Amino acid sequence: MSGQVLIIEDDTRIAEWVQIYFERAGYTAEVAHDGQTGLDQARRLAPDLIILDLTLPRLDGVDLCRILRQESDVPIIMLTAREAPAQRIVGLDSGADDYIVKPFDPKEVIARSEAVLRRARGKVQQLLTSGNIRLNETTGTVTVNGEPVDLSQAQIALLATFMRHPNQVLTRDQLISLTFQDEFDGFDRAIDSQVARLRRRIGHGGAQPIQTVYGAGYRFVSEEE
Repeated sequence: MSGQVLIIEDDTRIAEWVQIYFERAGYTAEVAHDGQTGLDQARRLAPDLIILDLTLPRLDGVDLCRILRQESDVPIIMLTAREAPAQRIVGLDSGADDYIVKPFDPKEVIARSEAVLRRARGKVQQLLTSGNIRLNETTGTVTVNGEPVDLSQAQIALLATFMRHPNQVLTRDQLISLTFQDEFDGFDRAIDSQVARLRRRIGHGGAQPIQTVYGAGYRFVSEEE
């Protein structure tokens, strides 16, 4: 697999280390050492993947991720030295597709990056529709009542899983397996956070298709059933 990667990391040693491993794996890799420069380069380069540190000077990684997600669906993997689950959830909530906690094995970064890229590039052309929700997997676009809704790639994949299994109770483990093929380093709270953010995005006029089934998981209620 090949492509262009933008590494936004203020620790020059880590940035150069990650860059070398990506280049050895056949990618073109560019580096930015602060958030504002990273944003400028992301807009200029339109990379295939962004590796983003959580804490950056000039523009925080979380804020940068939110800006990037509003402007494109580029896959984003967040790097963080913070081990608290709450911080990982913040990263996912800001629109990141995955996260890796420092210290990490560079081989893991490459493997996780290729998994995210496979999901982004390997979409089969398909249109999923349920009630007022329409998901085009080819373009990665979602509309509710005809209005576009901005979702991260992880949330689009999660919505597709729900829409393919209408009225079926799915456990958190099933959601991870069906959506991410077990490549998501998931834990219950991260999935709960992603589902909660997805619900906020697709709920309309008091209607909420994703229901919590206490003690079991979640169920997507199709209006067409």
